[in-house]
Amino acid sequence: QVQLVESGGGLVQPGGSLRLSCAASGRTFSMHDVGWFRQAPGKEREFVAAIIWSGSNTYYADSVEGRFTISRVNAENTVSLQMNSLKTEDTANYYCAAKYGGKWSEKEKLQEYKYWGQGTQVTVSS
Repeated sequence: QVQLVESGGGLVQPGGSLRLSCAASGRTFSMHDVGWFRQAPGKEREFVAAIIWSGSNTYYADSVEGRFTISRVNAENTVSLQMNSLKTEDTANYYCAAKYGGKWSEKEKLQEYKYWGQGTQVTVSS
């Protein structure tokens, strides 16, 4: 079993930065791929970024490429999402999720993730 708790959300002005954290419990967490997803009001939940279990490979949605960085420290059971140059359209509830036993090629698919956190709100506004 893996339990995930997000933190670090808040209010920030356009162009600012936030660092989100995902704290995990469970001895098998280091074997899981982790993804960040977000959902804005009136929109479907969308993929943001993913990191493979080993941390050796990452992938980003086009909308955040070059601005966001996902990382993990398996020894600490944590995954982070550094968000820079934030835009108003980044406003959403951000979720971390974990999957095990699937294909890396399916990292963008919500259905592949078994474990989900409760989300942390990010609001980008002037």
